[in-house]
Amino acid sequence: MFNVETYNGNREQQYELVVKQLKALLEGESNTIANLSNAAALLNQFLDRVNWVGFYLTEGTELVLGPFQGLPACVRIPFGRGVCGTAAKNKETVLVEDVHQFPGHIACDAASQSEIVVPLVKEDGILLGVLDIDSPEKARFDETDRKYLEIFVSALMEYVK
Repeated sequence: MFNVETYNGNREQQYELVVKQLKALLEGESNTIANLSNAAALLNQFLDRVNWVGFYLTEGTELVLGPFQGLPACVRIPFGRGVCGTAAKNKETVLVEDVHQFPGHIACDAASQSEIVVPLVKEDGILLGVLDIDSPEKARFDETDRKYLEIFVSALMEYVK
């Protein structure tokens, strides 16, 4: 059973705790969809000031909507288009302070103002998909978020195929 924790300490300590929670939550489970679903739910309850947390999964040369928390979203995103497609194409995290300034931004939720997208890359370099997090605040995400969300995704990749 999952218990909601009080996240004390500085942001780094809080992120370290959520990574430990992720590992405990996913331990012993091999189903990718179940694990992505729980990862999205965990991040959604952990992060404040966000309006969408979820995954897009690779299918050919596009991303297809996967497990998420938030309003209904765009179903398919071509590689190279929008923030998610750019992160997928380059296999690099993309942090955007103001989505309205990002060329080709795809507005699934009009309330979104900033976004961070972290690619899910297997050890063999194959892209499984991306973790996408949106906020209704401009400049919600920073380098601390980037660092620890990349650590979170690295831990998650131990539990997905």
